[in-house]
Amino acid sequence: MTSSSPARERILDAAATVLAQRGVAGATTRELARAAGYSEGMLYKYFTDKQQLFVAVLSERMPRIELPAASDRSDLTSSLAGIVSALLSFFTRTFPLSVSIFSAPDLLAEHRDGVRAHGAGPEGVVPLVVGLLGEEQAAGRIRDDADLEAAAHLLVGLAFHRAYLAAYEGEMEVTDAPDFALRGIRLLVPSLAPH
Repeated sequence: MTSSSPARERILDAAATVLAQRGVAGATTRELARAAGYSEGMLYKYFTDKQQLFVAVLSERMPRIELPAASDRSDLTSSLAGIVSALLSFFTRTFPLSVSIFSAPDLLAEHRDGVRAHGAGPEGVVPLVVGLLGEEQAAGRIRDDADLEAAAHLLVGLAFHRAYLAAYEGEMEVTDAPDFALRGIRLLVPSLAPH
C-alpha cells in the first residue's frame, strides 16, 4: 500500500463512490479525478492506471474479509458464520463496481490483465479464506485432515450467490446475513469439526 496522503485518500473516496454508481467500465480516470476535485495528472501521481485504483478501492474502501474478533468466535460455527458474513458484505459492495466489465470481452480481458499486473484478482478470495480456515485449524477447531480448499470454495460460493441475488435486486447488503450465514455453515461444520 502506498503511503497515505490527503489527496490520495480523497481520490480513493471519490473513486469508491463513482465506481459504485457507474462501474469500472463506465468511469474514466478523468471522471474519477474530477470527482475528487483533482486533475487526471494528480490521479496518476498516486495510481499508475485505473486498475491499480480499482484494486486500491477494493482493498482500502470495501469491507475486509477476515475472521471475526476473537470474542465473537468462541466456536467453529461462529467463526465460519463470521467469514460468510464478511464475504456477503464484500461481494454486495463490490458487485456494482465490477459487473460492467463483463459487457464486452475486450474490456474484460484488459481489466483482468491490468488487475493481475497489480497482483490482484477474484481468484485470490479462495486462498484468503483457506488461510482463515487454517487459523481455525491451528486453534484446534477444524480437524487436521479437513480439505480446507474445498471448504473455502463452498463458503465463497455460498456467499457469492446470495450476494449476487441481493445485487440483482438492487440491494446494497444482504439483510438476513447473520441468519443466512448460520443456516449455510451448519451444513458444513460437521464435516470440518474434530471428531
